[in-house]
Amino acid sequence: MGLGELLSLLSAAAWAVGVILYRQLGATLPPLQLNLLKNLLVMGMVAIAVPLVHGFALPAFTAAQVAIAMASGVIGIAIADTLYFRALNQLGAGRMGVLGNFYSPAVIVLSVLFLDERLTLVQLVGFGLVSLGVFLVAERRPDDAGNGRDLLRGLAIGFIAILLMAVAIVMVKRTLEAQPLLWVTGLRMGGAVVGLLLLGLLMRRGLPLLPPASTVPWRKLVAAAFVGQFLSMVFWLGGYKFTSASVAAILNESSSVFLLLLAWAWLKEPLTRRALAGVALTIAGVACMLLPH
Repeated sequence: MGLGELLSLLSAAAWAVGVILYRQLGATLPPLQLNLLKNLLVMGMVAIAVPLVHGFALPAFTAAQVAIAMASGVIGIAIADTLYFRALNQLGAGRMGVLGNFYSPAVIVLSVLFLDERLTLVQLVGFGLVSLGVFLVAERRPDDAGNGRDLLRGLAIGFIAILLMAVAIVMVKRTLEAQPLLWVTGLRMGGAVVGLLLLGLLMRRGLPLLPPASTVPWRKLVAAAFVGQFLSMVFWLGGYKFTSASVAAILNESSSVFLLLLAWAWLKEPLTRRALAGVALTIAGVACMLLPH
């Protein structure tokens, strides 16, 4: 296992823990406020980490690289994460974990189209298995709140969020390969914060951009931001920097197993045979994609 593969697996584990914490935070914080707060915290963490790791010398970014990194933050963090948190509130952590398995096929297809990576017959089989696994987990359960439309709306929002995450990482792949990891991370976070401020001004509907400090569960939010965003994102981007986009995306899918089990043990979400079958199919699909090609 190379460095890129190891970082991708660590990212999946950290993200799973973060999603569980975000699921709990979503009970008291609206998605836009939660996303802005956690990104402000992560931006501060990145600002501390950059000089410690890379020193104070400025890397030679081109204007195009800066624009791409910031646009990736707007699309993949400001917009996609806000949609993700909204879907997470509607679907629960277990379902969102398995729905997230659409991420690697999306990255693979985009990598074929824009990064000249190749999709094999075995990978196509893997795509089908992942899709079937998501279908199994998406079934409406008797204990679900709301109606079937609410479920479909949550699935649609979650799917769009994951697709935007895939677009954002593929577009920044070449910049990641050429520039220091944490500097690219910082630029993405800067784009995300700017994008969230603009979204907040357009969509707040009477809500303040930030909630009163006394109403925020700070310990849980800081833990979620550090583990579920800062560590997860650095490991995630590191995986894409040191291995191919297709392999990194596939290894990230191990987060679905972590999420389903954590949601069952931590949040007491039901763990049905159908859900376990869905996870088994997605793991089989991921294994197909990892076969040598």
